[in-house]
Amino acid sequence: MEWSIQQIARSAGTTSRTLRHYDELGVVPPSRIGSNGYRYYDEHALVRLQRVLLLRELGLALPQIADVLTNEYDEASALTTHLSLLRQEQDRLARQIAAVEHTITALRGGEELMAETMFDGFDHTQYKDEVERRWGKDAYARSDAWWRGMSDEERRNWRTRVEQLGRDWIAAAEAAEVTADSPEAQELARRHIDWLRSVPGTPAAEPGGDLNAYVRGLAEMYVADERFAANYGGVEGASFVRDALHAYIETSEPAAER
Repeated sequence: MEWSIQQIARSAGTTSRTLRHYDELGVVPPSRIGSNGYRYYDEHALVRLQRVLLLRELGLALPQIADVLTNEYDEASALTTHLSLLRQEQDRLARQIAAVEHTITALRGGEELMAETMFDGFDHTQYKDEVERRWGKDAYARSDAWWRGMSDEERRNWRTRVEQLGRDWIAAAEAAEVTADSPEAQELARRHIDWLRSVPGTPAAEPGGDLNAYVRGLAEMYVADERFAANYGGVEGASFVRDALHAYIETSEPAAER
């Protein structure tokens, strides 16, 4: 039995564009391509897509997923491992729900709040390993110290700045007349890089850091990792951000920084 790319996109809650992106990366190739150029998927391809979506939910980037799929051949065993990890995540979410319920009960009843109960199930360092792997332990330590040193108001202002930048990127990506190399997109790219430069510990903020490589790597990650792509309206929006950042780096940054 086979399904068209549109049918699979609807069933999986994704888009045809994302499935084509998975195909380009060799992560989920279609079982065949028809004479009309349409992609079709059989049961084996559906199982593979399910594994990819599960791994994405567990926080793996597409290059890591490709490695996992290349080195694993027993799909039933692999899915058993996924099921175990999903149950761990289910337990973590259940503890978060219980923690929030406890806080609501305490607030309504005038009871004393218990910190050890309020934060059960929360992980405030979920990207620690990823940052350390990509840019080193010092990068994480300095960025973490900078964030913890902010006042509540400074954190709110920071989040507002980031959220506004994300909204502006999405609006630009959805505007038919705005291209990645247009003045509007290039101004957004400038703001984006200014934002990156403001975070201590990153190559963008360090004197002599390889800004070009850092921005290019981040831009590719925005597209490859749906956790980040979601900030820009999905893979299509993230692709627009990537192309705009690449264009900005090539035309606006001093050669010494490239």
